[in-house]
Amino acid sequence: MGQRGARAQGRRNRRRSRGRGRLRPRIVLGGVALGVLSLGGGAALAHLEAGSTAPAAVAASPRPSAQSSAPASPKAPAAPSASAGRSAQPSPSTSTRPSTSPGPSKSTVPHSGKGTFTAARAAGDKVGTGPLRRYTVKVEDGIDLSATQAAHEIEEILAHPRGWAAHGKGAFQLVDEGADFTVFIATPSTADRLCLAEGLNTRGELNCETRQGVVVNLKRWMLGSPTFSGTPAEYRHLIINHEVGHEIGIRTHMGCPGPGKPAPVMMQQIKGLKGCVSNAWPYDEDGRYITGPIVP
Repeated sequence: MGQRGARAQGRRNRRRSRGRGRLRPRIVLGGVALGVLSLGGGAALAHLEAGSTAPAAVAASPRPSAQSSAPASPKAPAAPSASAGRSAQPSPSTSTRPSTSPGPSKSTVPHSGKGTFTAARAAGDKVGTGPLRRYTVKVEDGIDLSATQAAHEIEEILAHPRGWAAHGKGAFQLVDEGADFTVFIATPSTADRLCLAEGLNTRGELNCETRQGVVVNLKRWMLGSPTFSGTPAEYRHLIINHEVGHEIGIRTHMGCPGPGKPAPVMMQQIKGLKGCVSNAWPYDEDGRYITGPIVP
């Protein structure tokens, strides 16, 4: 081997020596598994036969719907509690962005269902102060929506720091039996039937509040409202807060207090904001009750 060949061989040996000490980089992708806590299984059915009115009603008079076209009662709304600064008891979530419960996609929200309901076998802690109202959640069968997951989402809504429970307007507790009122999540056709039994024409689009509790139109639960600027999950806060507002005794609706101001939660926001900004909460971040003129 000549002098030139020896130098070339030396360079090759040095490159091989350096290459043995190198480690090729590895990319490790870490994952986080999210679990949903289910507090029970099983189902209870409430049968709604075709052509019937509503589930067995109690002796109270019909209550106006938050999203129906029926006129509101002239009675003045309940004033916000003086304990506006009081905090709720620990809740499942204090995030301003709600969790979501899986369900039908936008293209598969059914118009009608079986007319029977599965009750969530779930229970939670009491949140808030004031008169205790126990509630259960029932979802119409055959719509691919978990009653238990929907119940825990509603539990978070009612325990939110800007909600009714956090400001002394009442205490709420999710139960699987012995409820004071029920939240029904129903297809548009079934929701119409339940609401019409109270004289409320919801036209396949709206929610209502009846003598047995709250009737939520599945279409609104899954799709939100074209007048609401937030996501469907955020719109669910408005549905529950508005209808539960009637449940705790606020009989009238409110109008927009002024252009650019947040719409009161007791305003029928799906019918138009009248210059207000869409809002899903009874109280603002400083604990002030968001109010507006009474709608006659």
